[in-house]
Amino acid sequence: MINSIEEKILNGECITEQEALQLSVIKDKEALYDCAHRITEHFMGNVFDTCSIINAKSGNCPENCKWCAQSAHFATEIEKYALVNAGECVAQSKYNHNQGIGRFSLVASGRTATSREIESMAVTYKMIKKNSPNLKCCASLGLLDEEKLQKLFDSGVTTYHCNMETAPSHFHNLCTTHTQQDKEATLRAARKVGMRICSGGIIGMGETMEQRIEFAFYLNSIGTLSIPINILQPIPGTPLEHAAPLSDEEYLTTVALFRLINPHAFLRFSGGRAQISRDIQKKAIYIGINSAITGDLLTTIGSQAREDMSLIQEMGKINTNHKDWEVSYDH
Repeated sequence: MINSIEEKILNGECITEQEALQLSVIKDKEALYDCAHRITEHFMGNVFDTCSIINAKSGNCPENCKWCAQSAHFATEIEKYALVNAGECVAQSKYNHNQGIGRFSLVASGRTATSREIESMAVTYKMIKKNSPNLKCCASLGLLDEEKLQKLFDSGVTTYHCNMETAPSHFHNLCTTHTQQDKEATLRAARKVGMRICSGGIIGMGETMEQRIEFAFYLNSIGTLSIPINILQPIPGTPLEHAAPLSDEEYLTTVALFRLINPHAFLRFSGGRAQISRDIQKKAIYIGINSAITGDLLTTIGSQAREDMSLIQEMGKINTNHKDWEVSYDH
């Protein structure tokens, strides 16, 4: 079965949801992992994309996302602050770029950014680009309209991030203050002004393996070629603080299935990665992870850039940010 599915994908055909479900329960997991490895090498080679982020605005978010420490609906101990000043953002971007990281993003809490905040961040991005012309700029600022996205694009932002978070059948169990359709509208607007998109989500939020497969197909349907795969890190005070952790096999199987369903995508190490061992991280890279957010990740700790660069080199990957996403994709 695995051989026929691999041949199908290599010939440019899409795996079906039924085939993915059958693979999810296959006993020989190593055969599944090896298949995903070959698919990764065939379509993506040995490149590895790196990015870093700064939490440019924290806390007081009006949305009720059950996983999030920044929601004002929950009593967490998250630090709260308004927009970080431009000088700090520029310093962080230069520091990360000097360590070999090719992308940098401002991330802000809240449903959306105000016009004043967008103006401020546009100035910041222009300063970042002036100081590091080769650094690629991304943004993750909530639900934005075309006018705000155009201002960001004009200031040097080329990729917009907005996670779909989970399977459509599960999203309403986790958030009721906005919808995935709201998020899709933002990504369509980002594409319209000329940006590429980055969209993934979190696994381990009570979803089934079937729903993870549903989620992977959903991401494929919106055409995202950069997919952050966060692992839930239960945060005290949130409704998911007692969520059961994923097993290593669950995580690795999910990575393999995401790769087979999205053979042309950058699958990205993201939040919660500190929960898995270095050996499992190496296994995930072997299977299909070929990008990473490195450094401190918002409200949870990620990995130091130096450690990640060592890991990338050890796995025979080439740290590069020159392979553009969706250069011919029109959605």
